[in-house]
Amino acid sequence: METKKAANRLIYEKSPYLLQHAYNPVDWYPWGEEAFERAKAEDKPVFLSIGYSTCHWCHVMERECFEDEEVAAALNRGFLSVKVDREERPDVDGYYMEVCQRMTGSGGWPLSVFLDPEGGPFFAGTYFPKYDRPGMAGFLTLLKKVSALWKTDRAGIADFVGRVRLETAPRAQTPAPVDSLLPERVFHSLQQSFDEKNGGFSSAPKFPSPQNLLFLLRWYAASGDRGALQMCETTLTRMRLGGICDQIGFGFCRYSTDDLWLIPHFEKMLSDNALLSMAYTECWQATGKEEYRRAAEEILSYLTGRMQAENGGFYTAEDADSEGEEGKYYAFTPAELRSVLGPDAEEFCRLYGITEQGNFEGKNVPNLLQGEIPEGRREFADSCRRRVLAYRNRRVPPFLDDKILASRTGLAIAALSVAARAFGEEKYLRQARKAADFVLKNMMEQDGSLISVYRNGPSEVPGFADDYAFLLWGLIELYEAGQEGEWLHHALRLERVFADRFEDRENGGFFLSENRAARSPARSKEIADSSLPSANAVQAWQMVRLSRLAEKPELEERAVRTLEAFPIEFTRIPAACPTAACAVLYLSGGGTDVALTAREEGELDPMLAVLRDGYRPFLTVRVNRGDFGAERETGKPRAYVCTGHACFPPVGDPEALLRLIDKKK
Repeated sequence: METKKAANRLIYEKSPYLLQHAYNPVDWYPWGEEAFERAKAEDKPVFLSIGYSTCHWCHVMERECFEDEEVAAALNRGFLSVKVDREERPDVDGYYMEVCQRMTGSGGWPLSVFLDPEGGPFFAGTYFPKYDRPGMAGFLTLLKKVSALWKTDRAGIADFVGRVRLETAPRAQTPAPVDSLLPERVFHSLQQSFDEKNGGFSSAPKFPSPQNLLFLLRWYAASGDRGALQMCETTLTRMRLGGICDQIGFGFCRYSTDDLWLIPHFEKMLSDNALLSMAYTECWQATGKEEYRRAAEEILSYLTGRMQAENGGFYTAEDADSEGEEGKYYAFTPAELRSVLGPDAEEFCRLYGITEQGNFEGKNVPNLLQGEIPEGRREFADSCRRRVLAYRNRRVPPFLDDKILASRTGLAIAALSVAARAFGEEKYLRQARKAADFVLKNMMEQDGSLISVYRNGPSEVPGFADDYAFLLWGLIELYEAGQEGEWLHHALRLERVFADRFEDRENGGFFLSENRAARSPARSKEIADSSLPSANAVQAWQMVRLSRLAEKPELEERAVRTLEAFPIEFTRIPAACPTAACAVLYLSGGGTDVALTAREEGELDPMLAVLRDGYRPFLTVRVNRGDFGAERETGKPRAYVCTGHACFPPVGDPEALLRLIDKKK
């Protein structure tokens, strides 16, 4: 008879990732003072393990090591073990990931770091198997070596920790004027790494990198360079046709394991999908090609159908694994499809590249790389797809990380709002409002500060820079989509709180965490994008927009100071700064600002319609409630346009407005 496993301290946590480890025999502690105080009292090194609930290799290391009694005994005997959810504590993850990359030249999750009781790192790596393998030390071997080192060479460890702390200490940069050439250098860097055949900006593993695509669209709008648009279109098209796009249930997986976008790492992230839906929406605006609108709406159907909670917030991610196997949920054999589709299976398999030999471990990941579905067979294909989806839904689904992050939900609000405005779809606006209402009512404290995580109630983790910057982005897009003043009010309040708690008033820019974050290892700043856009870059970009919408030029001045704080990154790694380049493009081009006024709101519909048409990423629109302006006594609707540093007399018809904003005589 199986003995019931005893729970460790993680059983009291809310994080799905920590709860996954709550019945490990390892005596885990959550991140906090208690763990480090005990390490000091017992004179033990700390083993820090960082991951997230939908990480495939985190699961592998758990099965091989953390569920193993021999490994657990070694950890419990010689170490104090700490588990961290990287999505719950991005400040902890960010610092120790930088340490790992400096020590080893690479990084990833699970992140495995050995610390002294003060939190000073002296060894870092990622995944380790239990036993030695060719070219890879086993975890048991590593534990023995670290334990021996701790006992015999404490002075050497202290010296190494000191050097690491010195190398990773935040360094203030001398602010410099914003580099107006940054966007051009980002574009040329992306050109050099671009895969002209398959799209994307690297060889395998190949990530969608939606920040690059959003920048390329803006560079095209600002410069007219069709090469930028072509790079964006090639990437979006090839990804949409590949297996990285879930052709059956929609949504995009984390990355492709090959150059063709065919076989994905099957994990799905809210952040990737929100940003990609924006890229597809904007590409539709720029080109008018229906396949991009269709792709955007498919992503949004996945987000609102699978990832949006009943309360309005959005869940974080779906796992790659189900029933212990990566991709099991997503792959099919022809025999399975014949049982589902009967005589329709042959054509369906031909359309979706499904063969007897398979493309993934003897099974098939459906894809369209062999060719688009002909327009005349689209209805047939979609009917079959829905039947296959119903069959797939009877399988054991991948684990859903159901914590709600203010940051990721902010991106979802932005994505829905962009689509609502572009497509004129009220349903997206309703879903965006619902999400924003949830965050503001459940993840914001009385003083306006954010709570980062919600799961079965709000956590005690205060908001990080990502939470403020991404939610600000969402609120601004929501305001522009529906022209409801409450969202602009909330955006202004959020920006004030963020500035009060995070701004580096001496050197410019914003810290990634505030002082009240429990045991934050370093208050660093960054402008380079990673798997997510940089919070500083997003904040600068959105402050420019907010300054125009609210007529507060001081916000634009703060945006400039933010960008001035990072001259080294802009010079050394421009390819890592596409989001900052979006902000620079907005600043250098001046943008176009439109204020609309009328006695009856419906009178503005024709002008709002022309403003929705086309792709104008540097345009801000606000509707002034009430009738005022030079011709208010006439009661006629009017549009007031300022572009660059010039304002024009008001106009009253859509054609004249269009000529002004497109700078045509």
